[in-house]
Amino acid sequence: MAKASIAVGLNKGYTVTRRTTRARPSRRKGLMGKRRAIAKEVAREVAGFAPYEKRMMELLRNNLDKRAMRLCKRKIGTHTRAKRKMDELAGFARGVNKAK
Repeated sequence: MAKASIAVGLNKGYTVTRRTTRARPSRRKGLMGKRRAIAKEVAREVAGFAPYEKRMMELLRNNLDKRAMRLCKRKIGTHTRAKRKMDELAGFARGVNKAK
């Protein structure tokens, strides 16, 4: 909310224009770069899927999303990571279905 140039209240203070700040490098931390994406893709091709990932894909194919989420959360540990893994594996499952 903009300042109202008054001495009291929630919007007290001198009215100024807000400066735009440059994005800090720390905001980019953890994002997927080209090199890391290629390395991850090669590792997936070579190693394949873990047994729990195969089971999850089977559950997703049979529309048992909730059961797949429970399995993934139990194996990985957190709900957020489980959601990310489910999205990744659902993409692979869709790709396999299109190939067939």
